Amino acid sequence: MTTEPFEERLKALRPRLHRYCARMTGSAVHGEDVLQDALLKALQAWAQGTEAHNLDGWLFRIAHNACLDFLRERSRGTIVPLTEEIAADSASEVDIVEVSFRTFLRLPELQRCAVILKDVLGHSVEEIASIAECSQPAAKSALQRGRVALRQLAQAPEDVRLPLMSDAERQKIATYVRLFQCGDFDTIRAMLADDVKLELVNRLQWEGRDEIGRYFTRYAEVTKWRFALGAVEGRPAMLVFDSTVDAEKPAHFVLLDWSDGQVSGIRDFLFATYVLEAIDWVRLA
Repeated sequence: MTTEPFEERLKALRPRLHRYCARMTGSAVHGEDVLQDALLKALQAWAQGTEAHNLDGWLFRIAHNACLDFLRERSRGTIVPLTEEIAADSASEVDIVEVSFRTFLRLPELQRCAVILKDVLGHSVEEIASIAECSQPAAKSALQRGRVALRQLAQAPEDVRLPLMSDAERQKIATYVRLFQCGDFDTIRAMLADDVKLELVNRLQWEGRDEIGRYFTRYAEVTKWRFALGAVEGRPAMLVFDSTVDAEKPAHFVLLDWSDGQVSGIRDFLFATYVLEAIDWVRLA
């Protein structure tokens, strides 16, 4: 059994799977973490000979269960069984795709699952029931209730999460951003820990100061990027804007981890632009 067609399908479906995971977990970044875990489980099961008659449905079920595992580990509540029928309602008053991930997180899990699958991704009630492993009446009721609740929740103003960090922490990330703005990548390399880890999300992972030198060389060669200090989902980040397009929203962003004053981890979302949909971000002075 060849894995190439299967892996190609995984790649094509990844943005849709992330749209689901991000809304289920309430975070674009956590959604990517859960998605990676789900894809690894799918690859392992496929390599062991698992057959799926409905491949997409099987992959969404794995992603759904991975989301539930994530939420339960963080004690964000339990699945609410919904079987009572209520009058059908329309979600047309709210642009579902633009509703923030944190707003989705305030729905009970089954409602959240049903609204995301139906109104964001276009699945049928039958498919929702299969993915969530519930009855069709329960899926239909969850969808109806979730639409009503989400409409109400979406009307309330929502504060952008600002990062909680000390002056020293702010200075570290601000210095890193300023060096990118100046193109001083030699100084940046001197800030790296010997065992620094780089993840170009959805593309590759490297480890070691010498190994990731190519990463900075590539940024030095591409002149269209503009860098700014900001926050993504309440976490300090380097926002990256594309100067060739007139866009207020960043093209991607970079998260950093620090250890003993050195950069120990770089997570760059350059090749995972699907993560930016409805993300909570702010530019900082």
